[in-house]
Amino acid sequence: MTRVQQILVCDDDDLLVELLHFRLSAKGYGVRIARDGGEAVDSAREETPDAIVLDAMMPVIDGYEVLRQIREAPHMRELPVIMLTARKGERDIVEALRLGASDYLAKPFIPEELTARLTRLLAKAA
Repeated sequence: MTRVQQILVCDDDDLLVELLHFRLSAKGYGVRIARDGGEAVDSAREETPDAIVLDAMMPVIDGYEVLRQIREAPHMRELPVIMLTARKGERDIVEALRLGASDYLAKPFIPEELTARLTRLLAKAA
């Protein structure tokens, strides 16, 4: 029996979280949800996921700080992290990539594109 890959979805938008949960589950992934940055960091530390989908604008701790904290942990340095955010500015994208984001997708997005990018990143990490 193969292990189900776990994706941590970090976003405070209920509709988006529901959509991602549905899409990722349908692709065979296990999905965990964090609705704020503090919860995202705690969840990733408690049980390291196989990948993270991370919003930049979240309560408690923003996505950039979550990314920084994740990358500081030796066992999560290479963890695939896709930033999925409404922030489309050049500075936002460059900052996310500088902090170690594996990929960056601006909202609104194509759900199938997100799953394709995620599948590619997970295959490279394996």
